[in-house]
Amino acid sequence: MKKMHWHIQFCWVKDNVGIQGNETTDTLAKEAATRTDTPESYDKVPKSDVKSELKVLSVKNWQREWDQSPKGQINKQYFPDIAAS
Repeated sequence: MKKMHWHIQFCWVKDNVGIQGNETTDTLAKEAATRTDTPESYDKVPKSDVKSELKVLSVKNWQREWDQSPKGQINKQYFPDIAAS
């Protein structure tokens, strides 16, 4: 993807905030994630490596956002580390 200059960004979006298409996107994502009959469309990187890397990056991003947010100060006292929650 780097060679083709693709840039993909994943981010958390709070549900029920009036974003048009959010429900449809959520439904399609859940369907795609649970299907086992979809053939892999790549053959150079194992799917498990991609999933593992995405999990690590997601937790890092979530932790950064959690640390920077002024909200939830009481919760942060009990759950300072996202990965341990």
